[in-house]
Amino acid sequence: MTMSYPDGNPRVLSKPKMPKLANGLPSIVYAQVSPRSIGGTSLFETGAVTARTAQAVQSETRIVDQAAQRLRDAGFTVFQDAPHDRGSHDLAPQATLNISGPPDLYERAFHCSLEPQERPVLKENQQEDLATFVECPQTDMPGFIDTADTDFADVLEGVALEEPRFFFATALAPPTAYWHLDVPGDVSLGCNADRAHRMGVTGTGVKVVMTDSGHFVHPFFSARGYKVGPVVLGPGATAPADDESGHGTAESANIFAIAPDVDFTMVKMSFFNTIAAFNKAVALNPHVISNSWGSSKRRPSEFSAADQALAAAVAVAVARGITVVFSAGNGQFGFPGQHPDVISAGGVFLSPDGTMRASDYSSGFASRIFPGRNSPDLCGLVGMRPRAAYIMLPVQPHDDIDRDLAGSRHPDGDETSADDGWAAISGTSAAAPQIAGACALIKQVNPRLTPAQVRDILRGTARDVAAGHCFDQPDMGHPAAPGPDLATGTGLVDAHAAVVAAGRS
Repeated sequence: MTMSYPDGNPRVLSKPKMPKLANGLPSIVYAQVSPRSIGGTSLFETGAVTARTAQAVQSETRIVDQAAQRLRDAGFTVFQDAPHDRGSHDLAPQATLNISGPPDLYERAFHCSLEPQERPVLKENQQEDLATFVECPQTDMPGFIDTADTDFADVLEGVALEEPRFFFATALAPPTAYWHLDVPGDVSLGCNADRAHRMGVTGTGVKVVMTDSGHFVHPFFSARGYKVGPVVLGPGATAPADDESGHGTAESANIFAIAPDVDFTMVKMSFFNTIAAFNKAVALNPHVISNSWGSSKRRPSEFSAADQALAAAVAVAVARGITVVFSAGNGQFGFPGQHPDVISAGGVFLSPDGTMRASDYSSGFASRIFPGRNSPDLCGLVGMRPRAAYIMLPVQPHDDIDRDLAGSRHPDGDETSADDGWAAISGTSAAAPQIAGACALIKQVNPRLTPAQVRDILRGTARDVAAGHCFDQPDMGHPAAPGPDLATGTGLVDAHAAVVAAGRS
């Protein structure tokens, strides 16, 4: 399918890059600050935060308001949603406040120094690269600023410097002669959602929010009558009409393949400020949040202040009754995909003959950060190495995905033009929205189910996979075997079986 731009003028789209100063620091630094917690123990000293302990790291609204005003007076930009649903103890709806400002403002306000550190990361398409992290050398915890000896000590426990996070995806595009799946039909059939649809279960009345790169007004969605709300900008994000990457537009099609009648909203993220975007999604009070991004966290020593703030944000969301789905990773030790409260989405490859095997592109591991936590819980449909080129999806013409994969033969490219408005993204970025769609079907049938009960139903009804292995590297490469395993969790999502089980609960 060929598409034209709304204004008739082609333009080059690319991922935004944060300008840097002469010293290598970004010109604007984003952070999460933790107001004094109601439990009396600092968020950064409390250990793993889960839904069970989420209330202890939340703060009284009056303390949050005082902290926000003091930070504004100091010159910071404070991104603060109006309080709503304060609940018992007059608690703020999230555990942290999002701020931004130039590096020297942080140094003056918090009596610290900041420095850039270049670290190896694994980006989308399994690309090894370097990324800039902002560090405070005066503290041992990565990305942490201590506020104990500052003018903010009476209202703040500390500052978590945001860090870069990345998509968990790969790409290709039609028309092609190689094996791939189409949306919505093939994905719906592969996840056994068609039978649920024939029962009248299509996600009606369920609100799903996705945090990602944005959402383009593509004919694929409008022609099918999907309910796509206006894009909501996360703090630091711009251009609501554009999806410069194409990732969010593409992956959202997986949600509609499973749950075509959901009420869908995209929160466009700044990938320099991801926790704020997630909290923006929580503030919309959806039933389900789908997230196809994260970072690789293998050891406890790698767990940063920003990770602790993100863990708290996830825990608060789940404690409020929101079902949260995250990708397990494509060779990454995905976080927040390994958080104990989320549904962690891995990958299974469905062959043309209907046989199933673990995707060797998808992560599977036992978490060292959260002992006893295995990732994934269950799987969606994901392709195989080298590029997991598998599912044909709509994108904004000439965006990063459409352009960067054009011209080359499969599996190195997508064999299509750079502006056709179609590509295919697989990886666990596709699995997360598929499973989020299944969550929506479950919530339609039984709205009273808690996030933990939704996960239990999905895990208990998944189709067992006993062939193949997950991504092969140290602490991964696990084989799929009969019953639960580290490669696929409990297997491939079965939307129809999950709906039937939810109806009986």
